[in-house]
Amino acid sequence: MDIRKTVEQLAASNIRVHCLALGGVDLTSPPGKMTMQVISAVAEFERDLLLERTHSGIARARSEGKRFGRPPVLNKDQQLAVIERIKSGVTISAIAREFSTTRQTILRVKVAHQKQN
Repeated sequence: MDIRKTVEQLAASNIRVHCLALGGVDLTSPPGKMTMQVISAVAEFERDLLLERTHSGIARARSEGKRFGRPPVLNKDQQLAVIERIKSGVTISAIAREFSTTRQTILRVKVAHQKQN
């Protein structure tokens, strides 16, 4: 689509564009425009197929229980220990220092725990 727009802008300035990869066809002529439209349609079709396959693969992986993104900083046992410390009144900053992580990580664990309960 970008190439088509560029060719149209060049044609408006009376600049003819020849594509050597297509046998030197003039992309500003009617046959060249048709060729460009066909190639553009095929490229769009390929892009749509790629997106469809990607979304299908992601859906399949999720249904199989695969996890996306970075691995969690704290494992389940550590998360439970964080919740216990929060309940006992330890500050978020102190917990973060104890587990060598950030306050934001501790707060995420706290919010996730609150959502579960």
